Amino acid sequence: MTASENLTCPVCLGTKFEDHQVLWQGLIDEWRLSSAEAAYVDRQQGTNCTDCGCNLRSIALAGAMMAHLNLAAPLRDTITGVTASILEINEAGHLTPILKDLPGHTLASYPDVDMQAMPYPDASFDLVIHSDTLEHIPHPVRALEECRRILKPGGACLYTVPVITGRMTINRAGLPPSYHGDPNNGGEDFKVHTEFGADFWTYPIQAGFRHVSIHPVDFPSATAIAAYA
Repeated sequence: MTASENLTCPVCLGTKFEDHQVLWQGLIDEWRLSSAEAAYVDRQQGTNCTDCGCNLRSIALAGAMMAHLNLAAPLRDTITGVTASILEINEAGHLTPILKDLPGHTLASYPDVDMQAMPYPDASFDLVIHSDTLEHIPHPVRALEECRRILKPGGACLYTVPVITGRMTINRAGLPPSYHGDPNNGGEDFKVHTEFGADFWTYPIQAGFRHVSIHPVDFPSATAIAAYA
């Protein structure tokens, strides 16, 4: 099926979606993507709910958030009473306007805040959220260890990364630089250090999280990870 068929947006209950091409040939070549892989990565990034604007990766993240917080759809209505302390690292697309008005919400921008050495005390947050940021961190396990450190007992780190499901994760050290976007406009934070593959779920386990759950949307297009401290 296509991403727009038989899908209801959990953020707003919208049922209409638009598909936009996001990938460009240079990135497809750098990542050695097949046509099928390029198509589902395009869906992850470029298929949007026409009502609230969320793309599939934001929708997957919303699903993980709703499961953890025991919220019903639509998320934009049911989340208003949440008082949990939430750290959002970089803006999570169209979820950010929904999260930013919560009393316990904090927004941190990478690389201004280094995910590998975050300036927050231990056990500061109930929830840490980031979306398609971890692949830009030189040492992703170290970044996840920091997420675990600043979580309260029983807290969760919810995040997305682009995943190429038919192969294992590739560290791009020693390979020509690859960027998500124009590096002239965004600098090193656009640089990709890790191409996540089928073993993406092992990274939070390596970082010391107790267990993980996986929340797919139109698999393999978009998947969110929930890692529990």
